[in-house]
Amino acid sequence: MNRPDSPARNDRPARIAIVGAGPAGIYAADALMKSDAPTGFGGVSIDLYERMPAPFGLIRYGVAPDHPRIKGIITALHKVLDKDSVRLLGNIDYGTDITLEDLRQFYDAVIFSTGANADRALEVPGIDLDGSYGAADFVSWYDGHPDVPRTWPLEAEKVAVLGVGNVALDVARVLAKTGDELLPTEIPPNVYDGLKANKALEVHVFGRRGPAQAKFTPLELRELDHSPTIEVIVDPEDIDYDEGSEAARRHSKQVDMVCNTLEQWAIRDVGNRPHKLFLHFFENPSEILGENGKVVGLRTERMLLDGTGDVKPSGVYRDWGIEAVYRAIGYRSRPVPCLPFDEATGTVPNAAGRVLIDDRYEGAGRPLPGIYVTGWIKRGPVGLIGHTKGDANETVACLLDDLPSLPPPRYPDSGRVLDWLAHKGISFTTWAGWRRLDAHERALGEQQNRERVKVVERADMLHASA
Repeated sequence: MNRPDSPARNDRPARIAIVGAGPAGIYAADALMKSDAPTGFGGVSIDLYERMPAPFGLIRYGVAPDHPRIKGIITALHKVLDKDSVRLLGNIDYGTDITLEDLRQFYDAVIFSTGANADRALEVPGIDLDGSYGAADFVSWYDGHPDVPRTWPLEAEKVAVLGVGNVALDVARVLAKTGDELLPTEIPPNVYDGLKANKALEVHVFGRRGPAQAKFTPLELRELDHSPTIEVIVDPEDIDYDEGSEAARRHSKQVDMVCNTLEQWAIRDVGNRPHKLFLHFFENPSEILGENGKVVGLRTERMLLDGTGDVKPSGVYRDWGIEAVYRAIGYRSRPVPCLPFDEATGTVPNAAGRVLIDDRYEGAGRPLPGIYVTGWIKRGPVGLIGHTKGDANETVACLLDDLPSLPPPRYPDSGRVLDWLAHKGISFTTWAGWRRLDAHERALGEQQNRERVKVVERADMLHASA
């Protein structure tokens, strides 16, 4: 039954709020617009809330600057945000500026797509030493995130990167490249200055399993060898396969391509490029070694294949002279205010995107009406950016099924939430503001014959967006 101050549903579009304007949130908006009009409504009207002044989330602040083809995804996301039925409300922090209770006043349903931007924990002795870093923090620094320090300690000549996924490769590649190599990208001046002074000469990437179990994509792996300053080195003893590994190669073309590339590198002569990037397999980090509170080494245990593609410990340890350690073993989502959170999985409990709350009386989870999740906060930080499209489609299908039975908001008119934000003194950026910021960054780049120079300071982003 409609509330007295809520118009009949067939007279208005369904009002949907999406919290998080990264790829997952924008794909959800796209799925909503491409779906048939929800029963009883005249289409959809979507507000995308984003805590940063600029949209695009992981694409802007989680992808290495020397990956322009991945950043090209922004072109497709632009087309979604260009639609009249989508409105960007940036520089608004959910949980601080606006709460779930507030959102319920203005929207029929809310989708959370807050992503995963924290580092997964690694429980080994020495992890808290000075010189031990999380990859997410380093990525945020070199991607010019406004909420992290403007400098990064790059004094170590020998550096370890723990993990064998694409993020580990990004971190290793950025550490091994020169500042001048990365200057043609969009990196801001503070990042260029930091990388220009980087003292790293050796970067060691460690994986606890073998080549067939590495999570690199073939293209990302091959890109390591494209730099004129990086010599990629693989120990021939690390090229080893068991029955499970051979099966993985037969069943996956990508796995086979990764193995072939590593095999080629293992048998070639080592060249004379100035920066050495070592890829180590079957080495499980067991302790970060320290003196006077600082990293001075890394201890690993040699692992052995067990026949299934997994590994078992050998009891043989090796100490590596390392001065800094970056863990790149996966991202983790942070809890979302007013939503349940599963600490074990780092996700919001859900069924096909419907947020579930515990019911101690019935002994099972039950849906929280009108509240949904999509992307990494829904399924964990696995898969590539494009995989979030499937998440979005599943979540949106559930939302549209539920919509006719959900209680209507008190203030469904799209202007009411803007009035509320103005009354609260909350200033926000818009899609038109992003266009202005985008033009400003491109103009800065044009002065240096670069595509763009990213603006870092939040105040400067807001000024350029106004």
